[in-house]
Amino acid sequence: MSLGLDSLRESAVINLTGAVTMVVDDSPFGLDITASALLGFGIKTRYACHSAAEAMEILKDHPIDLLVVDTEMPDVDGYELVRWLRRSGLDPNAFAPVIMTASHIRRSRVTEARDCSANFVITKPFSAASLLERIIFVARDTRPFLEVGDYFGPDRRFREGKPPGAERRADIIRKLKHAAEQAAAQTEGGAA
Repeated sequence: MSLGLDSLRESAVINLTGAVTMVVDDSPFGLDITASALLGFGIKTRYACHSAAEAMEILKDHPIDLLVVDTEMPDVDGYELVRWLRRSGLDPNAFAPVIMTASHIRRSRVTEARDCSANFVITKPFSAASLLERIIFVARDTRPFLEVGDYFGPDRRFREGKPPGAERRADIIRKLKHAAEQAAAQTEGGAA
């Protein structure tokens, strides 16, 4: 999805300069690139952490407005960090928006990011525009937090508007095609 002109106009009403932001990435280069992209939008990275353990210590004592977390880190990875955060009971941090970054992500890892209760996953290398688009989305996101089984986090279902992309389920496509053919047949029959 590209960041269109309409999205930019909508973003103008969101002031990101005061956001308390944490970036967690074991790669110094990844940490610098992400912090630089955020700074380009006026978002200063308050906490730059090289490990999940370092992030956990800060999260226990300081409120955070936005986390940008790398998925692959030694010891405790980004998925485990987000699971810990959501279940930590730390208010307001347990409810903070989380955008995960990943270099090479398979479909199963996207599912894992969703299931650990991250708000979004963005692949590296990402453009500054795509990162800003995700930040604006999470800033405007009104999905409630749910606790279902061992899941605690934002509702994984998107309710407003149409689903993203074209329908891929064959049975739905056949049904829609059949309905269109029926409607066309009725129109032709009525015009005769």
